[in-house]
Amino acid sequence: MDIDAALIVILLGATPFFEARYAIPVALAYGFPPLTAFVLGIIGNILPVIPLLLFLESVSRWLSARSSSMADFFGWLFGRTRKYDVMVNRWGALALFIFVAVPLPLTGTWSGCAIALVFGIRFSRAFPAIVAGAVTAALITTIPTIGVLNFLG
Repeated sequence: MDIDAALIVILLGATPFFEARYAIPVALAYGFPPLTAFVLGIIGNILPVIPLLLFLESVSRWLSARSSSMADFFGWLFGRTRKYDVMVNRWGALALFIFVAVPLPLTGTWSGCAIALVFGIRFSRAFPAIVAGAVTAALITTIPTIGVLNFLG
């Protein structure tokens, strides 16, 4: 296995907006077997989830305390999103899973962690929902990519 290429795939998988769903096709382009490409993309995608879930709230409080602009932003963000409290309280981690599982821009693990913060979804419920959503989104994008690559030869 090309370690440099594997690290690139993992790093791409860890970046917001790119994540596993786009890192996996890059891994396939590098010539990794589909399962290896999938695993590398998912590893990269999951790496930032734990620190984000554990520290995003502290970071947002720290930023808000030091910048009125950030305080205004987080006030706006929390105020705007809390109107969906009823839906999130009703669906909870399932809603978080569905959000992360949809492979569209802005619906990945980074956004899922932000949603968990905004709606106060505990780590013990948020982490499995986000991981399952990331795996689902990666499967939704990987399987057709493999099919297209096989069709093209």
